[in-house]
Formats: sequence, structure tokens, C-alpha cells
Amino acid sequence: MSEPDPGPRRSVGAASAAIRAVPRSIAAEAAPTENNGIDLALQLARPGFQLDVQAQLPAQGITALFGPSGCGKTTVLRALAGLERAAGRVAVAGSVWQDDAQRCFVPPHRRPVGYVIQESALFPHLDVRRNLDYGQRRIPAAERRIPLDQAVALLGIGRLLERRPAGLSGGERQRVAIARALLTSPRLLLLDEPLAALDAARKAEILPYLERLHAELAMPIVYVSHALDEVTRLADHLVLMAEGRVQAQGALVDLVVRPDLPLASADDAGAVLPAVVAEHDRAHRLSHLRLAQGSQGLWIGEVAQPVGAVVRVRVLARDVSVVREPPGATSILNVLPVTLQHLRRDDAVVTLGLRTGHGPAIDGGALLLARITLRSAERLALRPGDALYAQVKGAAMMR
Repeated sequence: MSEPDPGPRRSVGAASAAIRAVPRSIAAEAAPTENNGIDLALQLARPGFQLDVQAQLPAQGITALFGPSGCGKTTVLRALAGLERAAGRVAVAGSVWQDDAQRCFVPPHRRPVGYVIQESALFPHLDVRRNLDYGQRRIPAAERRIPLDQAVALLGIGRLLERRPAGLSGGERQRVAIARALLTSPRLLLLDEPLAALDAARKAEILPYLERLHAELAMPIVYVSHALDEVTRLADHLVLMAEGRVQAQGALVDLVVRPDLPLASADDAGAVLPAVVAEHDRAHRLSHLRLAQGSQGLWIGEVAQPVGAVVRVRVLARDVSVVREPPGATSILNVLPVTLQHLRRDDAVVTLGLRTGHGPAIDGGALLLARITLRSAERLALRPGDALYAQVKGAAMMR
């Protein structure tokens, strides 16, 4: 089999499945707008399903589209890429890619998008180097903003260049697929459940590389997933979807603890807290993290990051208990003064929203969740505004 001809135009993303260009029967790209983020207003009707989404996504960082299977996440992603012909408007980084009111529709092959799906879709007859070269050759040399060496380094695939896809693990194939998408120098990277086909070990292998993309690339990434652990580790902005609509959108750290949203009552509910590495206790293999909000801190297992590094820590609701008085001798290292903000009952379980700190300083504190039994809540006679102490039995650094 001969190597495919890349042709003069870019693809929607070299890591995607085969893409059919939509005939350009409508007007070209409209005039740029002032919004540097991503502006979506999309409607689509199918038998048994209706999509009606309006969202404004930031110009940098990772935005997660999160929700149960069938809620419309992938449909939104495909509409962003131009592969799904929904009605409405799409504007990215100041450029209008679709505006039905202005008869504007930029076809997929003219959208500077990198698209990665669950399966890597690499060419099996080409080695890694030639798969990457195929992605890079999709655009003219003058438009290439990400060099081959940078993509290889970002995804840690230098030792794989001479191997063919059949000789790679699932995680390695996905890393090559993402590198190939980056080599199209996209203005937007779309990741459609890229870890869904991987086992836990392969997921753990690839997550640090996705974090590296977040840290080192100044381009927006839209990440589709229904795995909360992935989303809380990677995303900055969250769009929560259900039945084709947006339930809520905003900063991830705010939405995961909102009592009116289903995330706060999920089995793995928890708070995501920005923090700074304050010190290391090498003798006991511990690190102390100072929370970005308020003056409190947490001890966790020793981390490799240096003092001063900005990190993210997740505290699961099931790992937090509350007491009315400061505990005496205890094996729990993290006991934080907190103020009870709200209670939410779900059958025999009560979820508490806790703001770190007592008194007027609580406005600047971080918000934690705690999950206790209804009997415990009644025994403590808990009411919003109560000054309590949270015992944090475990915390995990996400990145």
C-alpha cells in the first residue's frame, strides 16, 4: 500500500478517523469577532434526541464536556470540527466558523482543528515517524507552528519513531495520535474520550502527558469524558451536560462542589483545591500544601514538585468527617477549622458544604465536601453557619 497523499489542505486532525470534506456551498469564513474564546450556539434534532447547547469556553486551558453517555458531548465536539451539521453559530478565537444567519459555514478541511478519538486511527503500514510526517504535511510549511521535535518531546515518543502501530501499547498509540494532531498546528485541539479504550495502567501512563500539554501549549483543548477522575485531574473549565443541554458551565473548582448539581452527590464526589507546595518533611515522606484560598494547608504524601510549585489537590467527600470541638490526640494529620455552608440530604446520607475558616474570614476560604450519615448529622444537630472542624483522612495531588 502506498503512502497517502496529504494534499494541499489541512485535515480536521490527522488523529481522527477518515474525514469527508463537506462541499463548500455556503459563504466563506465570516469577519473575525472580538471574542478570543469559543462561542457555541448549536441546535440539532434527531429521532429521540434533541441538542440545544449554548456555551462560552475560555481561550486557553482544558475545557471538559462532562455528562452521561448519550447526552450530546461528542455531537458538540463534531459540530465544532464541522463534521456534524448542527444549526446555529460557532466562533473560535475571533474567527467565525459557522453562522447560519450570515450563511457562513467553514467546511471541516478548512478548520484548523486537531481531532483525536478513542481509537488512534494511525496508518498501520507506516511507522511512527511517517505517521507524524503525514500530520505535519497536511499544512504548508509557512503555517507550521509546532515543530516535530516539540511534539515528540511533549508526548515522550522519541524511542517509538521507528516502530509501527501494531508494536505499540494502547497508551503509546494514543500519544502518537495526539502528537500527529498537534503537528497540524491547530488552533483548537479536540479530544473525544481518548482514554476510554485504555485500561487503568495505560490511563495512568498517558495522563501525565495530557497534563504536559495543558502546561506547555497556549491553545484551547476541549476534552470529552464521562470519567470524573479524568476531568477533575485535567480540566480548568467544565461544561456539565444532560439530555442534549447544558446544566451548568464555569470553573471546575466551583462546579464540583455546587450542591444543586449532581457532581456533589456522586459516589466519588469531592473538592478540587488549587494549592502551593509550602514545605517537605523528608524524614516522614510528607509534603505540606498551602491552599490557594484562605490560610489553611494540608499534609499529603511526599510529592516531587519543588517548594513554590502550584499544584492541584482533590479531597473526596467520603474522606472528610466533622466534629464540633478540636479533637485531642488523633492520627489524622489534617484538622481544619470550617464553617458549615449547606447540607443536602439524599436518603440516609447527608452531604455537607464546608468553607475553611471561622468567622468573617470564611469568605476567602476553600470549599470542601463531607459525606456523613443522617444519624450523625442529627446527633450533631448541624445547621448552616455552625463552626466545626473537618478531619481530612486523605487527599491526593492531581497535578
